[in-house]
Amino acid sequence: MADFNTHISTSTVVGVGVGVAGYFILDTPEPSRIITCMLGAGLCSLAGILPDLDSGSGRPLRETSNVLAAVVPMLMVDRWQHMGLSAEAIALAGALVYITIRFGVVEIFKRYTVHRGMWHSIPAAVSCALLAFLVVSGENLDVRIFKSAAVFIGFMVHLILDEIWSVEWKGARIRLKSSFGTAIKFWYGKSLWSNVSTYGKLIVLVVAAVGDPLLMEHYKFHPPHQQEAIPTQQIATEQPPIIQR
Repeated sequence: MADFNTHISTSTVVGVGVGVAGYFILDTPEPSRIITCMLGAGLCSLAGILPDLDSGSGRPLRETSNVLAAVVPMLMVDRWQHMGLSAEAIALAGALVYITIRFGVVEIFKRYTVHRGMWHSIPAAVSCALLAFLVVSGENLDVRIFKSAAVFIGFMVHLILDEIWSVEWKGARIRLKSSFGTAIKFWYGKSLWSNVSTYGKLIVLVVAAVGDPLLMEHYKFHPPHQQEAIPTQQIATEQPPIIQR
């Protein structure tokens, strides 16, 4: 399979392409569009090493967990601000997210995943994209979808590279290694529980994304309540009727 350097360099190159494409696709004002495209490129690059969280140990797990623990809290700052949290509360929340990812999530991956299991799969790629959609915030739905798509593309770049490295060329002959087909898949034949767990989480993330207030507002499922302003010209005291005798 491809090594860490191959994965990160390839996903970075693809991420640059994603950022350039986003610049021409997105209809947002400058300079926020440039910043969004640069962030999309970075997310694609980072997502290119996400599947190796199931490596158990070594450089891929260490590097990926460190970057995730630092980046995710920064992506959530805008959402926390929309929730009305104070600066102190945001700092505390960011620290808690960092600790949770750095020690909690990493430990879960070490104990409950196997390399090339269901974390190396298309459902896992979709789950990461949906999770990115829920983590990032903003008033523009297209921007959030763009960032989520960048994560999905980066994740898929990793899976595609793994499959390419599973093909061995010997002159004009092609030999498929035993690892072929273990990256781009929808089902893991060695563990039923892994499949149930993966698709269960995917369903939860789909429901959460569809239930996101911004998405619901976009599709007019429950329009936001608007307060009617009372024009100052209409504010007047009514004179009581004059009774003539």
